[in-house]
Amino acid sequence: MKSAFAQFDGGIPDNYDEHLGPNIFVDYAADLAHRVEKLKPQKVLELAAGTGIVTRLLRDTLDDQCDLTATDLNDPMIDVARKKFRDDERITLQHADALALPFQDEFFDVIVCQFGVMFFPDKDVSYRQALRVLRPAGHYVFNVWGSFEANPFARVANETVTAFYKDDPPGFYQVPFCYHDAEQITKSLQGAGFTDVTTEVSRIEKPVVDYEGFAQGLVYGNPLVDEIRRRGDVDPEIVKTTMAENFLKEFGDVPSTMPLQAMFVSGQRPATAG
Repeated sequence: MKSAFAQFDGGIPDNYDEHLGPNIFVDYAADLAHRVEKLKPQKVLELAAGTGIVTRLLRDTLDDQCDLTATDLNDPMIDVARKKFRDDERITLQHADALALPFQDEFFDVIVCQFGVMFFPDKDVSYRQALRVLRPAGHYVFNVWGSFEANPFARVANETVTAFYKDDPPGFYQVPFCYHDAEQITKSLQGAGFTDVTTEVSRIEKPVVDYEGFAQGLVYGNPLVDEIRRRGDVDPEIVKTTMAENFLKEFGDVPSTMPLQAMFVSGQRPATAG
């Protein structure tokens, strides 16, 4: 998978896990793990597992005899995830490209992915790969972020970064918040061969207690920081401080709350051919 936004290395994984996990990922991760558990699978594959936020909840939630394989394109993210598991836990963590999955056909009961599909350069190929490795009647369950308007933290973050650049601002935030059209996603999944596709919007009022830490994650917990450093005309610390100040203006004094919106998507491989 070749994407300018696919590289989560250096100090990014730790900042991602520590500062973004509690603020925007953990609640949706718990919901996703619960949805997977209800399917009672025996073999589960997680795509774009990152630092193991969903993975840890899946292992805690799924039957002890369920085989869990968690994958990510970036080894440094997987390295952080490994620290969350004991050696005796039933889990495999490995490198894998969602566009070329290194698994045999019809192997998994369920595939799960949290906020990763938006980054796949060719989503149609990724859906066909998911269908290939699912057993007949298997499920693909994932979530995607809503729009900037539905997630004002993302709008504020994007506006903050854009304000530092008169021309051609870094475009990282455009990627995770631009893939939320339910009709488009449904058609793509159906085109890959999935049936019974469902979409469900989920809104959360999320408590926030530390704007500085949250801004730390949004600047240093993704490839945006590498782009800022590469350009060299603004200090990432200034971006972080300004972003925290803008969160204060947007959401008020802490403790406060901010709205989050995501969409859960599910599709099923047909039980029989034809």
